[in-house]
Amino acid sequence: EVQLVESGGGLVQAGGSLRLSCAASGFTFDDYIIGWFRQAPGKEREGVSCISSSDGSTYYADSVKGRFTISSDNAKNTVYLQMNSLKPEDTAVYYCAAAIGLHLTVVVAEYAYWGQGTQVTVSS
Repeated sequence: EVQLVESGGGLVQAGGSLRLSCAASGFTFDDYIIGWFRQAPGKEREGVSCISSSDGSTYYADSVKGRFTISSDNAKNTVYLQMNSLKPEDTAVYYCAAAIGLHLTVVVAEYAYWGQGTQVTVSS
């Protein structure tokens, strides 16, 4: 059974940091792209970042470039999202997801497996 379990969300003041974790199980980690998405109330789900577990290549949305860092610990089948310099507009439910294949993508429809999400709230 494929499972993605996020953790690490919470409430933080603007300018603060959080690190999200996504623990994956039930599939061959190296065959997938792992992505982080977020969805704020009333808005569409948007791709934030993704990483190829096989070669470590990464992608970041412009809105988070320079502030967020995605990384992968293949031994633990876990992907992290380090979020620094957080802004109130980063407030959302953050989801990790897995897409089979080797090309980086943040297209929601290309992701077959999703976690349950973790809330990130940034206060001003």
